[in-house]
Amino acid sequence: MNDIRRTILWVIFGFSMVMLWDQWQLSNGKKATFFPNPAQQTVPTTTTGAPVASQGVNAAGVPSVAGSAPGVAAVLPGATTSPVAAPVPKERIEVTTDVLKLTFETEGGSLVRTEFLKHTDMADKSKNFVLLDDTKDHIYVAQTGVIGGSTAGAFPTHKTPMTVSGPRSLKDGENDMTIQFTSGDVGGIKLVKTYTLRRGAYDMAVKHEMTNLSAAPLSAQLYLQLVRDGSKPSGESSFYSTFTGPAVYTEAKKYQKVEFSDVKKKSADFEKQSSDGYVSMVQHYFASAWMLPEGVQRTISIDGVDIGSPVADCCYRATMITPLDAIAPGASKVVDAKFFAGPQVETEMEKLAPGLELVKDYGWLTILAKPLYWLLDKLHGFIQNWGWSIVALVVLLKAAFYWLNAKAYSSMAKMKAVNPKITEMRERLKDNPQQMQQEMMRIYREEKVNPMGGCFPIMIQIPVFIALYWVLLSSVEMRNVPWILWIKDLSSPDPFYILPLVMTATTLLQTALNPTPPDPMQAKMMWFMPLIFSVMFFFFPAGLVLYWITNNILSILQQWIINTRMGVPPQFNLPKFK
Repeated sequence: MNDIRRTILWVIFGFSMVMLWDQWQLSNGKKATFFPNPAQQTVPTTTTGAPVASQGVNAAGVPSVAGSAPGVAAVLPGATTSPVAAPVPKERIEVTTDVLKLTFETEGGSLVRTEFLKHTDMADKSKNFVLLDDTKDHIYVAQTGVIGGSTAGAFPTHKTPMTVSGPRSLKDGENDMTIQFTSGDVGGIKLVKTYTLRRGAYDMAVKHEMTNLSAAPLSAQLYLQLVRDGSKPSGESSFYSTFTGPAVYTEAKKYQKVEFSDVKKKSADFEKQSSDGYVSMVQHYFASAWMLPEGVQRTISIDGVDIGSPVADCCYRATMITPLDAIAPGASKVVDAKFFAGPQVETEMEKLAPGLELVKDYGWLTILAKPLYWLLDKLHGFIQNWGWSIVALVVLLKAAFYWLNAKAYSSMAKMKAVNPKITEMRERLKDNPQQMQQEMMRIYREEKVNPMGGCFPIMIQIPVFIALYWVLLSSVEMRNVPWILWIKDLSSPDPFYILPLVMTATTLLQTALNPTPPDPMQAKMMWFMPLIFSVMFFFFPAGLVLYWITNNILSILQQWIINTRMGVPPQFNLPKFK
């Protein structure tokens, strides 16, 4: 039965590895190997009385919207036609706050670059981190514009030339600033797009004011979209992977991730109509999102788009389109939106919009991970060091699970005490398996040992520690943050591999304290598996390794104390590979 207990633990460990592998496959846009989801069919959505986004795209990457007449599509200006029109000169405008350096284009007033002044690049720490960008190697931009409603027509879009006004930097003593982009008369509508930036903020208010300059009422729709290529963030680890791609949030269906591969196959499943929520692009540590006020009806689409870029796997588009009431001649219509591009700081995103903090995705362990993050954040507020906060959190968790662990280690100590009898009996009855099992059960009854007593307490704790793993892996607060001495970045591997070596040593020490299984194959596996597991941690972030080391050391101490109290002196059982 001692063998059975270890077998169950290895099954649990193996199943955890299977689940992690499946999630790694999904995060890389591949099908799950062991638990594939059934293919989901998407049904074309039609809304009576309201135009919806067409699934077609044009070469300029502009949304097309069905007009009021069946089969007629109102395509936005800027689409590539033959012959090709001469490109309109455009200018790039740099705007700086205390935390952001933004680059806008006068063509459409689009945001084409976001540089974070408080976050450095992982590959080159002398440079600031850039999220949105528009270069020959990477496309990631935020765009808005107006398209035809019940009256088809060409209105100001993200391809329309605009004039710009407003300051270029946030001055000392100022808490906010505005920059304004104004279009000419396009199809009878003038669009004024106003960005309001605040000190210390990664979100910005974006007001769209549409004025009807024609002599007749005009119906239109406002679109907000994110366009990005399908590349993974630079520096992504080969040993663990996080989600990169579009995501949708609505109150009805909550947080819905969409894989790039599903967009290619046109099998993406997400809510298409809503009066709340947001569309976003998510990657490790950072995200961007367009948000409209609650109660504003919007159509949501995620599709592929060809913008004629040389960038590989370009591009994918997440769009919200909201219909506007008819604008009378000389009247104006205002739609307020909000745009976020910044680090996934959970406590800050919660304040911006319902569900925005979910872009920091913990998966199915969210219910455990969120309180763990809350506790870690509170500890950091007191300790002011994320490394020591991790240590303190693991200490608190071990204290909370002390009695469960005590029960497990007590059971292991009893098993260790009777192990010599079991070993002798197995050798004596190795040719009679049935009698061996009966004799083993008799020994357990007489010694009042439950071979399963050490399994259940450990099984209860596994989800908690996996949730903590995801908290530490996902928290941007660990990024480029030092702990002590040589650990200058808790989100990067230890440059000298000291922490992984310490972790390997503690893992092997913990293994040596356990009784050697009578079965030779299990005895070998008991040593090989921890070694293989430890090798992986040489490439994991230092914060994760620190958490595991702390857990190992506390487990060894508790096991040592319990064994001593029960009269079972700790003994190191070294491997015998013969």
